[in-house]
Formats: sequence, C-alpha cells, structure tokens
Amino acid sequence: MGDFLQRVFNVRREEWLPVLLAALFFFCVLTALMVIRPARDALGMQRGIEEVRWLFIGTAVVTLLVNPVFGWLVARLPRLRFVTATYGFFALGLIGFYGLLTAAPQSVGVVSGQVFYVWFSVFNLFATMLFWALLADRFSLAQAKRFFPLIAVGGTLGAICGPWLAGQLAQPLGTAMLLPVSAGFLLAAVAAAVALVRVQPERAWRDDDEAPAFVDESTRIGGKAWEGLRATLRSPYLLGIAAYVLILAVMVTFLYFTRLQMVAALGENLDLRTTWFAHIDMATQIATLALQAVLAGHLMHRLGVPVTLALLPLTVALGFIGLAMVASIALLVIFEAVFRAVQRALMRPARETLYTVVDREEKYKAKAFIDTVGYRLGDVAGAQVEGLLGRLGMGLAALASIAVPLALAWAALGIWLGRAQQRLAASARR
Repeated sequence: MGDFLQRVFNVRREEWLPVLLAALFFFCVLTALMVIRPARDALGMQRGIEEVRWLFIGTAVVTLLVNPVFGWLVARLPRLRFVTATYGFFALGLIGFYGLLTAAPQSVGVVSGQVFYVWFSVFNLFATMLFWALLADRFSLAQAKRFFPLIAVGGTLGAICGPWLAGQLAQPLGTAMLLPVSAGFLLAAVAAAVALVRVQPERAWRDDDEAPAFVDESTRIGGKAWEGLRATLRSPYLLGIAAYVLILAVMVTFLYFTRLQMVAALGENLDLRTTWFAHIDMATQIATLALQAVLAGHLMHRLGVPVTLALLPLTVALGFIGLAMVASIALLVIFEAVFRAVQRALMRPARETLYTVVDREEKYKAKAFIDTVGYRLGDVAGAQVEGLLGRLGMGLAALASIAVPLALAWAALGIWLGRAQQRLAASARR
C-alpha cells in the first residue's frame, strides 16, 4: 500500500505527516475564507457594481498601509509567533464584525458592509500569503515540486466546504452567522500551523539534496518593515514575480466583474445573492479537485515550473476568445471553473515554488509585498479598465482584445521565471 501511494501521489511514507499537516492547515484557511466570501460579494454589491470598483481602490490603500505593520511583526517576532498573531488578529476581527452586523443590521450594505468588504479583501490576501510563505520556508524546491500540488488539494477541499456551508447556513441563519464559523476555522488553522512547524525536518527526509535548511523557531528574521519593497525593487527575479502576480490580478478582476454583473441580474436580495455566489464557487472548486487529486503533482514534476506557469495564461487567452464569441453565463461558469482549476491545481503551487530559492527575509517580506500590494494594484488596474470599457458601451469583445495579448505576454513571463528559478537553484547547489 505504501508503494502504491508513493506511485500515485509521489510522496514517501515518512513524508506523509508534514504533508497532511500542511494540507489540513490549508483546508482550514480556505474554509475560513470561502465560507464568508459569498457574503463579502453580496455585501459589496449593495450600492451597485460601480461602487465595488471604488472599494477595490480602498482595499489597495489599506493593504499598502498594513504591509509595513506585517513587516514589523516579521522582523521582531519568531516565525510561529507572528503566524499566530496574524491569524489571531483576523479571527478577532471576524467576531467584531459579527457583533456589528447583528447589533446594527440596518447599516448592512451602507457603511459596515463596505468596511467589511475592504477588510475581508485584505484578510484574504494575507491569510493565503502567510500560508504559502510558511511552506516555502518549510520545504525545499525539490520537495515543493512534489508536495505543493497535493497540499493544494487540502485547500480545494476547504474551498468546497466553505461555499457549501455558506449555501446551507446563509438563508436559515442569516449571512452574519457565517463570520463566527469562519473564525472557528481560522483558529483551527493556527493549531495545524503549530503542529506543522514542530515536525522536525531531519526526521522526515532521506535525500540531502531535498532537505530544507533547519529553522530555529526561537530566532527572529530581523530587518526593517519596508525591506520587502526594497528587496523587490533590487531583484529582477522578484520584480518578475511581481509582474506575474499583477497580471494574474488583472485577469481575475476581469472575470470577477463579469460574474458580478450576471449575478446582479438575478435580484437584489442579500441572502439570495450570497447563495448564488456560494453555488458558483462550489462548482469551480469541484472542477479544481478533479484536476488536483492525482494529476497535478505528476504534471508539475514532469512538465517543469516554466511550462506549468504558462498554462494558466494560455487558458485565459482561450477563455476570453470563447466569451467574445459566445457571451453566456453557462460559458462563463465553465471558463471560471477551468480557470480556477488550473490556477489552484497547477499555477499556484508552481508560483509558490519560486520563493524556495530566495532567502528567509524575502520569503516573508518580499512575498508579503508582492502578494498583497502587488495583487491589489492589479485589482485596481483591472477594475478601472473593465469599468472604462463598460462606460464606453464596449462589451466582452473589447475586453478580450486587451486580455488575450496580455495573457500571451504573461505566458512568456512565466517561462522566463521558471528558467530563472532553475538557474538560481543550480547556483545555490554549487
């Protein structure tokens, strides 16, 4: 049985414990996020789709302000403490918003709904960024190629569980009740993170070329709060990752606003919209799981990181060409399902391996800047471009005329990053 599992999942018997702990960690994080994401989308739409574009700008500003605070925590606290502090802060925030939404329901969708939209968008990026930063610090490049696709299955299961819970609970209990449910899963994620970092790496690895560097959990990373920005600007490699993430955010935003417009046509009831968003999310996550379960780990291992990073851009190009030819909600759901499947099962694990060849400070600080501020700048750019096309009365064909060439440039950048990673890994071994 052990040999069979190794052939199917590309994981040895002695490696299962850290891999399962990481998958459980990701399951809890994604469940916490996805159980309230439908509520975030429904609350954000209360004043119309145009207002959401301004909320994107507000989110980018708040993310920029929060980033040095996170950098300060990273510099001054041991790894386990700032991981716990970050997730604990967001769990307390969820409980606070629950109290606000239940004590003053008349303000939902006016002030508190908009504040929650921005807060959740910041929470969403920091929660997933910190998870992958910890894994990039925990595993070597060779291990990441084998483990990350399988670990991502845990996240997909959480992303399925979250919308399912939202769809089941939103109407009978009300949207606000989803927030303490999310907080509970976030605290469970902290417990899984603690267990993961306490698994001693030298007990699990047999090959010296795969062994990650030993990390003393009592030491601090050090440095300055804004070191992530400076490190990114100094490194062509990190700038390339930042550009890749920015283009990804633009494409995600194009899809996001197309979906908002279609759901908006269904009606204005908050709980109804929450339920519909949950159903759409669940459909896309099931498609992701189908690709992830067995194939993803072998595909990245055999195709390599350069080709894997180019798969999502090529998927986007084909998807927008299809939408320009046949604009329907059915095709959009199929496109989004394929997009999310390739993104979560292949692209995201491959992108996170890029950080395994940089130093610890860059894994947390530069990654935090790129995955939060860089992503939000892409959000703003995508939202404004999509909004401008809408105000000019231009449809999906015009959007595709921008998205397709950009996707081809994105694919070329992904291939360059994968090859640059190979050069850095080779030079580190010499």
